[in-house]
Amino acid sequence: METSTDLNALKHKQQAAWASGDYAVIGTTLQIVGESLAEACDLCWDERVLDVAAGNGNASLAAARRGCQVTSTDYVGALLERGAERARADRLEMSFQTADAEALPFADASFDAVLSTFGVMFTPDQTKAAAELARVCRPGGRIGLANWTPEGFIGQVFKTLGRHLPPPAGVQPPSRWGVVSHLESLFGTSATAIRATPMMFNFRYRSAAHFIDVFRTWYGPVHKAFAALPADGAAALEKDLTELLNRMNRAGDRALVVPSEYLEIVVTRSPS
Repeated sequence: METSTDLNALKHKQQAAWASGDYAVIGTTLQIVGESLAEACDLCWDERVLDVAAGNGNASLAAARRGCQVTSTDYVGALLERGAERARADRLEMSFQTADAEALPFADASFDAVLSTFGVMFTPDQTKAAAELARVCRPGGRIGLANWTPEGFIGQVFKTLGRHLPPPAGVQPPSRWGVVSHLESLFGTSATAIRATPMMFNFRYRSAAHFIDVFRTWYGPVHKAFAALPADGAAALEKDLTELLNRMNRAGDRALVVPSEYLEIVVTRSPS
């Protein structure tokens, strides 16, 4: 699909954004999502598992704990090193490889299961990324994904960012990966079944101010957004994020607990 945006240039900008800060600070809090996805995919001992856009390795670690032969990939090398540190600490055997989710350096049907938790959804060319996931998954294998939904908290965070820094024209928002009809359009021809289960992850921080401080320091897209805005624009973004956080906080004055909806997806690869 032609757009007015240079997708390759956008990818490099995104890579720089994810390399800024340190996503592992946030990523490690999401470990439960990787564990749940590993169970949803019914991973078995000795299965070959690929984690795409793995970040600091939540799904990779979950698969390795279940005896799988795991290859953890990301296009940010520093994040793979964070995953390697965690694997060494837990005495888990895993492989790590720098890779672009839109051009995976693996042969067709190389893996029994292909996973991604809040990773591949951020690729600029969604059709190409989905085709790559399907290509490297063996016939009858599983593609397991955890994707934020448009209506959920993180989907709302990105909409808020978009009001202050409009996204590139012609590029579909990452949260489209959290819409069942879009998943069907991405995987329909390569899947015999797509199971999507709404799930909740609870973000837990001291306060809205604490959440914003952590995310503007360590979470690449938020870090870059604040850095790109002038002082008054950054103040306006902080105000809008604070209002969103306080509106969705279910802990009252005790702390910040914000439920964020995501889809837990298992795509069964077609036999041919």
